[in-house]
Amino acid sequence: MARVTLVTVAYNSSAVLPGLLASIPEGVDCVVVDNGSSDTEATRALAQQHGAELVVAERNIGFGPGCNLGAAQATSEFLFFVNPDASLKPGAVEALLAAADAHPEASAFNPRLREGNGRIAFKRRSKLLPKDQWLPREASETDCEVPVLQGSAIFVRRAAFEAVDGFDPKIFLYHEDDDLSLRLKRDCGPLRLVTAAEVVHLFGESTARSPRTAALKAWYMGQSRVYACRKHGMRGAFRKALTEALGQLLSPLTLLSTRKRAKHLAYLRGVWTARTADGANQPLPW
Repeated sequence: MARVTLVTVAYNSSAVLPGLLASIPEGVDCVVVDNGSSDTEATRALAQQHGAELVVAERNIGFGPGCNLGAAQATSEFLFFVNPDASLKPGAVEALLAAADAHPEASAFNPRLREGNGRIAFKRRSKLLPKDQWLPREASETDCEVPVLQGSAIFVRRAAFEAVDGFDPKIFLYHEDDDLSLRLKRDCGPLRLVTAAEVVHLFGESTARSPRTAALKAWYMGQSRVYACRKHGMRGAFRKALTEALGQLLSPLTLLSTRKRAKHLAYLRGVWTARTADGANQPLPW
């Protein structure tokens, strides 16, 4: 039986998915969740070509719930949630397993993440944490405990993931990784960075770029920001998000870009909707 099941959630991602599937080493199971895409048949063909299990959602249920759907198919010791626009460097899974075996107290891990240009991407802070818990930039240079995990590649003990009931289904998109991280750290054990394991992530290439896509993402980002901050006891969650949203919308740079106008207006509307909402998956108003 495989020790690791890689789970990826695809939403119109068939153009980038081949890179990830080709990078998965032998002995690692893979579950691809098609999240209500328009390119399901292309994704199905890719899954068959690479020996992955395909799970098809009837509609886009959100990133976190999609991960939960994929994880439900796994029986392995570890789950490895990886974005479809990422690829694993050789030895990444082996390094993560070695770290997990060496640190049985830890509940979950991040590999070292690199952008397509080779730059290291390191998540050292979160809107859900006070600043005194943020890490310095140089913390990314060595293995260490981290306050939160970067959601594009999370390696987690399945028992720990199930103990905290997985990703919060009330969060459609954004901050779901921070929320999961804090619950794992609180209930199951610390979170760690593993620098010997590397994953390249193209950041934002899993879906097409357009004003409508930018607006859709920003709508859920606004909702998630308020909901998750409230959930984790951050003071002034709505007020701070609203102030940020208004500042972005009124920026002169916003006037020069149709995409930015759509994004920042949708973010403001998402924040405003969340002022009374119990969750971050309210339906789009357009």
